[in-house]
Amino acid sequence: MAASRRAAPSSPEVSRRMQRVRQKDTSAESALRHELRALGLRYRVHVPLLTKPRRVADVAFIGSRVAVFVDGCFWHGCPSHATWPKQNAEFWRTKIVANQDRDRDTDARLGAAGWRVVRVWAHETPSEAASRIAGLVRARNAKRGT
Repeated sequence: MAASRRAAPSSPEVSRRMQRVRQKDTSAESALRHELRALGLRYRVHVPLLTKPRRVADVAFIGSRVAVFVDGCFWHGCPSHATWPKQNAEFWRTKIVANQDRDRDTDARLGAAGWRVVRVWAHETPSEAASRIAGLVRARNAKRGT
């Protein structure tokens, strides 16, 4: 969206609060990575998997071609926990729906390139998410004989 068409923040406080939101190394990502490491898995973080358009996985298992994205409930419209702000409602709905569209596009592009995409909601229990990912990584490694 062009800067001139962007909606103005509803208040300076909202603007400051949104600028402080972490985009990477969130507590959910860190907790998941801790659990993955405890399961003996090795991975890379913040890996650009597509260049045009640029898409970066939060965690990637290069050999087994598993890409993990940790999605925040607000930013990605979690069906269980998403909230829809009343202030600047049209702006936020457009933003969140665009994030969801981008997520689906990323999943499709990576899938077409042979990657398996795992989406983890930030509210998920890190140990359960890590177990799910570990099973997938190990199954894909076994398939390719490593």
